[in-house]
Amino acid sequence: MQENSCGGEPFALRVIGDTMAPEFMDGAIIVIDPSGVVKDGSYVLARHNDEYIFRQLIFGEGVYYLKTLADGHEPIEIPDLVAVEGVIIQQGARRKADRKHYS
Repeated sequence: MQENSCGGEPFALRVIGDTMAPEFMDGAIIVIDPSGVVKDGSYVLARHNDEYIFRQLIFGEGVYYLKTLADGHEPIEIPDLVAVEGVIIQQGARRKADRKHYS
């Protein structure tokens, strides 16, 4: 296990797309802890090719992989954990359209 060195307060993001389904559906809200403990199998927010991506982190022998849960996507190999920006610590359901709105 390794603690992420980014630090900072937890923040929330909305999942876009179905690459992490069925565990994380399109529109779900995830909470990311930038200082969370990174371990094999963690769901993480990582930077890859100047974009932020949400993937599952898998430890390999001397390398790490960022993989989707949905079939049809190749894992991304990363040489170290520098790309990991935070660990997903919570998820919530997408807000229902029929809920009341407050102003």
